[in-house]
Amino acid sequence: MSDHELEMENALRNYVPDTDAERRLVRKLDFFMMPTLWVMYILAYIDRQNIGNARVAGMGDDLDLSDSEYAMLLSIFFIGYLICEVPSNLILTRSRPSYYLPGLMIVWGTVCACMSVAQNYEGMLAMRFFLGCIEAGFFPGVLYLMTCWYKKAEIGKRFSIFFTASVFSGALSGLLAGAITGNMEGVRGIRGWRWLYLIEGVCTVGFAILFKFIMLDFPETTKRFSLEERQLAAVRMMYDRNTTAARHGTKLTHWEAVKAAFADPRTYVFTILFIMDLGSCTISYFIPTIVREMGYTSVHAQYMTIPIWMVAAVFLVVLSFTADRTGDRRWHVAGCLCLSFACTIVCIAVDSSVVLYVMLCFYIAGLYTALPLILNWTSEVVSLPAEKRAVVVAFVNSVGNLSAVYGSRLWPAADGPQFVRGFATTGAFTGFGTLLAIAIPILFKYFPTEGRTNAEREILKREQAQLDNRDQGSIV
Repeated sequence: MSDHELEMENALRNYVPDTDAERRLVRKLDFFMMPTLWVMYILAYIDRQNIGNARVAGMGDDLDLSDSEYAMLLSIFFIGYLICEVPSNLILTRSRPSYYLPGLMIVWGTVCACMSVAQNYEGMLAMRFFLGCIEAGFFPGVLYLMTCWYKKAEIGKRFSIFFTASVFSGALSGLLAGAITGNMEGVRGIRGWRWLYLIEGVCTVGFAILFKFIMLDFPETTKRFSLEERQLAAVRMMYDRNTTAARHGTKLTHWEAVKAAFADPRTYVFTILFIMDLGSCTISYFIPTIVREMGYTSVHAQYMTIPIWMVAAVFLVVLSFTADRTGDRRWHVAGCLCLSFACTIVCIAVDSSVVLYVMLCFYIAGLYTALPLILNWTSEVVSLPAEKRAVVVAFVNSVGNLSAVYGSRLWPAADGPQFVRGFATTGAFTGFGTLLAIAIPILFKYFPTEGRTNAEREILKREQAQLDNRDQGSIV
């Protein structure tokens, strides 16, 4: 064992949870990590979803987009997402997040700004594809980074708070879109939807440059914390995940991590569950259109999307705290999906714009609350080796996002105002997802967890030997 591993092993042996020093560390970590990542995700989601606002503001007419072409613009983003997400997370495990994540942000902000000059469907299609390729690394990268810093009892509420950025961005996107398209239409001879892309893209690049100087790296390498703080951050994560200092000397290669992830049946179970949820979330790109079909004007429809996302934000914050406090993921996920399932039934059965709008609020709340809980659940169940965890989380998220390829075709404007096709399909998704979430602990009793590839077994065997030696009071 190296001197560094010996030092870390001794520190682990003397570690006492929840000391004043650890609480100060977590507060400092929250100060650096949470606001930065939250704003970054808001900007990422706005740059991804502003296509729905741009369509209502005149992009569809200017580019002569049919329903199928608009659906393809949504789908192509997630094709790029699928291709690049796992490779990006593998790169992140060997790089510095303080450079890598803001770098991605600069590139996608630039692509978003360039969308303002698109003159036809083909040009917009190409830029949406590249936007998906670049944004692919951000969300799973953040989840992986947070699992390197926060304990299992800490990460659920924090990741859900981070994820509230996705619902706040829906509200903020409507507010910005209403303000920009309502006040900038025709300024300097430029349509309002073009100003929307340009302003939001430039803002993203500006924030990315600022965040480069705030972002944290991994616990062992960050320059924002002192040596003692870095050591405490690393030791508490070893203790929480029942791992050892030996972990830091032995890592899976990229290829070994991919093989270990794909050999584990739990990867595919969580992927299916995530698809059921995220496939239903494709309605988010059509909320301005659905609200407009209720009879509101273009600009008014932008503002009417705000309450929908605010209800979701309240659900997300409250239920993330109860999930962490109870240590439960199973029933929280199942309950959220069941709520969305019930809302789809009401939306199909009742012919009332007011009822549809209210049900839409709770439908979105259930779906978007379940999403981070599913990813938390995944990272907790498949926690080690860390490289495998990075691949599993990226794979679950990327394949889940691919559901937009077909989900984007469920909400054509001609189906309004009830959108029976969309709600019937997503009702099937959420109903099945509810049953699957309930069944997962039962299914996993039949899945061995000692590793299915030689490289993974060797690392886990070494981990167990170190833990046994530590428990016996000796160091080898």
